[in-house]
Amino acid sequence: MSIGRDGIAGLILLAISLVLLVKSFQLPSLPIVPVGPGFYPAIVLSFMAAASALLVLQDLLKRRPAAAAGAGEAPRRNYRLVVIAFAIVGAYVVLLPLVGFRVATVLFVGALQAALDRPRTAQQWGVLAAIALGTAMVSYFVFERYLLVLLPRGAWTGF
Repeated sequence: MSIGRDGIAGLILLAISLVLLVKSFQLPSLPIVPVGPGFYPAIVLSFMAAASALLVLQDLLKRRPAAAAGAGEAPRRNYRLVVIAFAIVGAYVVLLPLVGFRVATVLFVGALQAALDRPRTAQQWGVLAAIALGTAMVSYFVFERYLLVLLPRGAWTGF
């Protein structure tokens, strides 16, 4: 079995995330705060390592067709959607200090989800709104209330 482009990218990201994960555990702990400076990087890097390992595994398990058989058909690329997604992320970055984390996150999740798979019925729009609200509220309570991380307040909204 040969490793493809996804597998190589996964191996590189896995190596980077594991090296940085080890480094995050070596950060000094602060006696005043229960959560040290390496806590959040360790979480992010653990997820990155797991996702990278899954990418390598997926690439190894995938049976690659012969190069001659697949040479005629290339997957259709949707550059328009990529530009829309970047615009939505940019709008989120601009809105975050103006309307605050909670409002900006609801708008971001809702807009990105609608851009990726536009709802067609009222029920689907309701699910989209529930997911956007739920994501913002769960994120807010986990970070602001449980982990005591201050999230951006909006200059226009005050919350």
